[in-house]
Amino acid sequence: MRKGILSVAALALVTTAGVAVAQQAPRPYYVGNEGVGLPVAPPAPTADNPNPPNNFAAASDNVRMYGALYSVESCFYDVTRGVIVAPSRGVGQAVRANDAWIALINSDGSVHTPRWIGIQNPGAQRDNMDPPLVLNEPFGSFIHNGILYLADRDGGTPNTEPGATGNIPSVGVIRMFDMATGAPAGEIVTPGTTGLNDITVAADGTIYGTQSGGVVNDQNPNAAETWQVWQINPDGTSSILIQGAPLNRPNGIEMDNDGNIVVVNIGDAAVVTFDREGNVLKTEQAVQPGNDGLVIMPDGTKYVSSVTQGGISMIPADGSPATLIAENIPSAASMCYDSGANQLVVPMNANNGLAFVPLP
Repeated sequence: MRKGILSVAALALVTTAGVAVAQQAPRPYYVGNEGVGLPVAPPAPTADNPNPPNNFAAASDNVRMYGALYSVESCFYDVTRGVIVAPSRGVGQAVRANDAWIALINSDGSVHTPRWIGIQNPGAQRDNMDPPLVLNEPFGSFIHNGILYLADRDGGTPNTEPGATGNIPSVGVIRMFDMATGAPAGEIVTPGTTGLNDITVAADGTIYGTQSGGVVNDQNPNAAETWQVWQINPDGTSSILIQGAPLNRPNGIEMDNDGNIVVVNIGDAAVVTFDREGNVLKTEQAVQPGNDGLVIMPDGTKYVSSVTQGGISMIPADGSPATLIAENIPSAASMCYDSGANQLVVPMNANNGLAFVPLP
């Protein structure tokens, strides 16, 4: 069990207009203790360790916790820990920035760790760490080579400049965290996006993300030109790879077993496979439109979740018509596959929970 570092920040004195003001020195970056429980008093300081970390006391064995989720849009199964990584978006940017956190959830729906990344409150607690924690409103998530990738965004907050009105424009940011430590591992701003919805990462580290819509020149919301798949290269450069039809408010995105890009649409039932140059290879149909989540199994079977109609479509790899394997799941969002329990895990957005669909 990894213990978070809860050292006491040193105080420094700075002078402002001749007045001595206490200023907190940055605290080391830390994550929540893994497990359900509470930190307890640290051991006594020593000369070699003046700021020892808090001890952690696990909850008694007869305690099982559920919850720890708020506005979860996506999830991803961590095969190393055997848990589901569930990013909670928290309240919207216009209400409070930097409010998101990440919980670790067991395969039975109970809580492994209530807050792993984001145990600190927005504001000074997050700002005064080294490095600071920024996690605003994560949508899609993906784990690749020990790094957690999140489709986050900046902006969307009230513009407080004198004479300004409205919100600061939103822009997509890929934020990365080390899965071993929970520490920030970099970020990539994607100028030109209003915020990516879902993301996937190819074997070579290239990120592909969907933009489900937007506003062009303060008008034409959700015009076809705002339906996009973006390519973000390992060097951080980004560009639009696919734009407009056959995209129709694209949402879920995954790489198939041949390294092609598969996208599902909210605007129709199409499941479209593109090559890495953006050319259409084939189009399949889910049972329902309004799709969000996409899981591709090793045998090529696809599972698609409809966020508007609540069904899970199964599309066989042999080209047979899709069938529904589950129905009426509220706000069935960007699901993931829990290989440890052979089940689909379906975030339910504002319902603040996860649904579990066992597979045969």
